[in-house]
Amino acid sequence: MRFLNQPTTDLTYSDVFLVPSRSTVTSRLDVDLSSGDGTGTTIPLVVSNMTAVSGKRMAETVARRGGLAILPQDIPLEVLGAVTEWVKMRDTLFETPLVMAPGDIVVDAVHLLPKRAHNAVVVVEDGVFAGVVRGADCDGVDRFASLSAVMRSNVLTLDSAPFDDIRARADAGTLSAADAKAATDVALREAFAVLDAAATDFAPVLRAGVVVGALTRTGALRSTIYQPAVDADGRLRIGVAVGINGDVAAKASALLDYGIDALVVDTAHGHQNKMLEALRAVRGLSPSVPVAAGNVVSADGVRDLVDAGADIIKVGVGPGAMCTTRMMTAVGRPQFSAVLECSTAAADVGAHVWADGGVRYPRDVALALAAGASQVMIGSWFAGTYESPGDLQEDAGGRRYKESFGMASARAVQNRTSGDRAFERARKGLFEEGISTSKMYLDPARPGVEDLLDLITAGLRSSFTYAGAASLAEFRERTVVGVQSAAGYEEGRPLPQSW
Repeated sequence: MRFLNQPTTDLTYSDVFLVPSRSTVTSRLDVDLSSGDGTGTTIPLVVSNMTAVSGKRMAETVARRGGLAILPQDIPLEVLGAVTEWVKMRDTLFETPLVMAPGDIVVDAVHLLPKRAHNAVVVVEDGVFAGVVRGADCDGVDRFASLSAVMRSNVLTLDSAPFDDIRARADAGTLSAADAKAATDVALREAFAVLDAAATDFAPVLRAGVVVGALTRTGALRSTIYQPAVDADGRLRIGVAVGINGDVAAKASALLDYGIDALVVDTAHGHQNKMLEALRAVRGLSPSVPVAAGNVVSADGVRDLVDAGADIIKVGVGPGAMCTTRMMTAVGRPQFSAVLECSTAAADVGAHVWADGGVRYPRDVALALAAGASQVMIGSWFAGTYESPGDLQEDAGGRRYKESFGMASARAVQNRTSGDRAFERARKGLFEEGISTSKMYLDPARPGVEDLLDLITAGLRSSFTYAGAASLAEFRERTVVGVQSAAGYEEGRPLPQSW
């Protein structure tokens, strides 16, 4: 990366822009978005370890599209193990449907439907497919009626056999990875045609009458574009965070035994002795997965954390939508400059950085990668989606939203200190640096996290072609960045209506 005009101050994402360069990249689909930082992701996006954002459904969905979700540190250890196992058991191609029994009631289905973007519940009786309940089937009916009274039995289903055959041949070594991908794409195109001809956007996938997943028209399209992030055994990847207090080594050891794919040692102020001690304890376990740590905003912080054992450094203090650190403490740094300095320092010692926080638009993700980040960590932007853990609510105007909160807020501190004595909990609750409740509205046009992944990666692929880059490494090398005024930024914003 080089500057078109040299900056005289630290910069945010809004302060800069990318200059187009001569390009030989003819198609956005020719762009490789793999991160290359050892995490195995095929798109450079990480879901932040926030309680209101990252859970099992988020982790599964994002990994299927090539990203990585980090489960937060304030979840009990045994739950983290159960969630890791659950995610590892999900199909890498088919979506996981919501499954209920015929005797379950409508009100429970209505509560579950917003947990998945496909807006359907699959009804199973004695392990065998029985029918489908869509959101519209629950309108205007008795909320305590059984699902057997409202489900539709005569619906389209898809057979898993073509996909099973491809996987079997690939596992046996009679089909190369490239040929397996090509054959799978053909099978997905055929499945899409069947769904399209039936004028439906959802179908359960069955194997001998047993539900093994679900497929949507959009899902079939996405699966020809995205490559899932999988481990050496072909299972979806997942990461988990640990704090710097308590027996860090014991918790990290248990998580590694669960089979996690990335370990994040996390605290708001990463450049401190307790973090260095925690990293040394984790490195003493000789983990076979990447260890990320943070947060820092300086080259000195990067070098110290890498020396202590980190492979990846999280960069960002105060840019997040839920964070009040800069207003409370004056501590932090404009994110673009922080990522640029930290990524340069990390490259010098063979490490990588994740740009954590501050992205509002796809352009910001592209700028973070241009500044040298191997991946971009997103929190609040993903909180307002079907797949985030919170319950879907409606405001007085009928707009749907989910609640989000910062991980240094009083609400988060209360969750993390639930085992402390009342006095200690109350005292810690006096010190907060985050918003305890915020409404994250679902975008009606993009209510699912996959919709946002489409939006972001479409922007990234276009950015790469403008820069003439076919890979992340080429993008970092070729990008030209200019500094702009506030008026320059405003000029680039689209108008919702004519002036």
